[in-house]
Amino acid sequence: MLKAWRTNARVTSYFVEAVPQAIWSAVIPGMRKTVREQCAHLHTSRRSWLRVKGAPLGVAVPDAVDRRRVTRKQLLAALKRSGTAMEQLLARGIAAGGAIPPTKAYVWRNLPLDVSHVLTYFSSHEAHHRGQLLLIARQLGHPIDVRVRNGVWHFVQRSAEAERGVRG
Repeated sequence: MLKAWRTNARVTSYFVEAVPQAIWSAVIPGMRKTVREQCAHLHTSRRSWLRVKGAPLGVAVPDAVDRRRVTRKQLLAALKRSGTAMEQLLARGIAAGGAIPPTKAYVWRNLPLDVSHVLTYFSSHEAHHRGQLLLIARQLGHPIDVRVRNGVWHFVQRSAEAERGVRG
């Protein structure tokens, strides 16, 4: 489970590394946010769950980023920190018998807290936004390089990078 999370986290960082600088500050068609803000959402979303589920279990919540001003370098560092914290949250669930212990702060109650569902939720959420950003980049006239588009599916390579500590 933890290796799968590390691979997903590496895929997300790998993708953010490749978002063209030319569109980093561009407003997304039909939305009021920029590409930068959509990329920052990945870290912000992790932080939200860490505040609700992780902090009560002793997992440190990484600092927020300024979604309107964050640089790619700052975001990649933040993603590394939130990725590590998410791994700690999953590890707490594994150690507790396969489910993340309930907390008073968790009121949504729409996500089963067994580790497999939590991992699936977080991985699919990030994949959803990576897909959105692929389309947005193309719509803005700066498509993501084909090697990266294909590389997000090279889980063996991304997993090896994650195991070597290449996370952004």
